[in-house]
Amino acid sequence: MILVPRASPKDGTFLKTLAGERSNPPPLWLMRQAGRYLPEYRDLRAKAGSFLDLCYAPRLAAEVTLQPIRRFGFDAAILFSDILVVPHGLGQTLWFAEGEGPRLTPVTTPADFARLSESFDPAKLGAVLETVERVRTALPPETALIGFCGAPWTVATYMIAGRGTPDQAPALALAASDLALFQLIIDRLVKVSTDYLVAQLEAGADAVQIFDSWAGALTSDEALYRRWCLDPIRRMTEGVRRAVPRARIIGFPKGSGRFYSLFAAEAGVDAVGLDQHLALDEARALQASRPVQGNLDPKVLLAGGEALDHAVDMILAALSTGPHIFNLGHGILPQTPIAHVEQLVGRVRGTHGAG
Repeated sequence: MILVPRASPKDGTFLKTLAGERSNPPPLWLMRQAGRYLPEYRDLRAKAGSFLDLCYAPRLAAEVTLQPIRRFGFDAAILFSDILVVPHGLGQTLWFAEGEGPRLTPVTTPADFARLSESFDPAKLGAVLETVERVRTALPPETALIGFCGAPWTVATYMIAGRGTPDQAPALALAASDLALFQLIIDRLVKVSTDYLVAQLEAGADAVQIFDSWAGALTSDEALYRRWCLDPIRRMTEGVRRAVPRARIIGFPKGSGRFYSLFAAEAGVDAVGLDQHLALDEARALQASRPVQGNLDPKVLLAGGEALDHAVDMILAALSTGPHIFNLGHGILPQTPIAHVEQLVGRVRGTHGAG
């Protein structure tokens, strides 16, 4: 009898693309692919209690992570969790107001900072890592698992304001009025987030993504962007690779605009996630240095129809000559019809009226 080796995630197109190979069709996954647009998620969420209860319940969180893989067969699953488990794991009070998003007790003084732990709460960390282990065991062998965390700048904006803000003004104000305190917050997040990503990789994640969702608030000045977006992420990538030399890392500095090329050159990531506002010719230019990921507008996916087909075709045509992971320019919108996601998957993979 001839034994056929089992496929492994490295045999799938997602990790090959992260290594710089070009695939046709490109690998496909979606930010926030596990979530409110899926009825199976809504059913489970109703049974779980609070959103945080769901994040820290390994059996349930693993099930949520696997739901979109079963339904759509994406090339990668992304761990179901939240970027704010890091400050929560440091002891900052966190809750989610229904329909309003996260709320935290703000950290704005040295005394507030002194109350934070220097390391992730082992119980909370253990729950997340158990989810990683459960998902990796249950995934199809060729499907990659992505772990993640928030970038220090983005997480700090929530820690300081106590909520999401439209312009990140509270964090910018603290950086201007008490630079030493703001630097302490960033440094703590660099260390803890690096350790967190290493732990996810060691638990079974095949790659990790660093979300800097509010990087766009720093683009008015290169020195500001370097200090609070680029340098902390570079320190993280260096730290992760000291522990896991072959780690695959995606950076997503949303809203970076003219600084995307700087980020690609200096952040130390394997691939750069692109938002929907970056022109496709600029995205194609970035492929000369490393793989890119993105960048379909989530609103186009919401609309569906011919507009979706056209947008998908434009991205595929523009980025087909280099390594590209097809994704959105930001997270999938909760009201997105499942049929539109099916249309997207079929179009990317050439099974839905392509041509």
